[in-house]
Amino acid sequence: MRLPVVVGVDGSEGSLRALDWAAAEAARSGHPLRVVHASLWERYEGIRPASDTEHPSEQVLAEHLVAAAQERAHRLGPGVAVAASVEPEDPVAALVRESHEAAMVVLGSRGRGRIAGMLLGSVSLTLAGRSRCPVVVIPARTSGTPPRSGRVVVGISDAAEPTAATVFALAQAASRHGELVAVRAWRSPAHQARAHPLISGSPASAHHQNAEEHLEEVLTKLDRTGATDVTIHRLVVQGPVHHELLEAAEGAELLVVGARRPGGWHGTHLGPVNHAMLHYAPCPVAVVPDAYHRPEPEPNTPE
Repeated sequence: MRLPVVVGVDGSEGSLRALDWAAAEAARSGHPLRVVHASLWERYEGIRPASDTEHPSEQVLAEHLVAAAQERAHRLGPGVAVAASVEPEDPVAALVRESHEAAMVVLGSRGRGRIAGMLLGSVSLTLAGRSRCPVVVIPARTSGTPPRSGRVVVGISDAAEPTAATVFALAQAASRHGELVAVRAWRSPAHQARAHPLISGSPASAHHQNAEEHLEEVLTKLDRTGATDVTIHRLVVQGPVHHELLEAAEGAELLVVGARRPGGWHGTHLGPVNHAMLHYAPCPVAVVPDAYHRPEPEPNTPE
């Protein structure tokens, strides 16, 4: 059986957007959908429900919440197998456990936390640093630029081989019958004198050429046979990685970045690029841990 797309719901508008995205992803990819609500979600985000005994119990409210989410998912993806559950624990613990056996975990950028102006909730931020599988965070606000159908953007690191994030991005572009934009940003070392980038033999020219060659090598290894039939656009730019990725993400359906885990699976470190993308990207962001290995599709199962 294929691993499910897991979506965390807490009844907020953000989680409904995440549910809609996850249902569409499951319908497109052929994965089942699993809806999860952790009963301690509100306490985790800093809200304690009133103890008025005339109101329904927390368990009843939680069951109603997941039932409504399950019904909504069935309407959005009539052919998708949908399961739902209420987990009696805090959401990060529940969703990290779910991530061990999931194709991806989908969340809204923020839940019903008490800080209304907060761009990113503590659940989505913490989970992105601890999940075993890719985490997709759906932003509260979308770009003014209409998304180009099937457009997936991925940041290319300085690794010599295709990273888990790059492999995931190609698979996402393929499932959308779309295109992949591979962004390789570079910067000259601070101690080097700045020369005009068009002057032959200048440090800037050499760095740009090296970045182009590195990008080409990685993409050649990524799709040696061209079997995915995905159009790949190469974008080599000089500037801060986070700035260039945010620009490239305008009009994209999905932005993919990698997450290095120096401490292994128990590490919770997210770098500054990850933070910038999760806070400010104009489209959904997938954070893919570097140790993630995408499961092979089952025989005779369409991608």
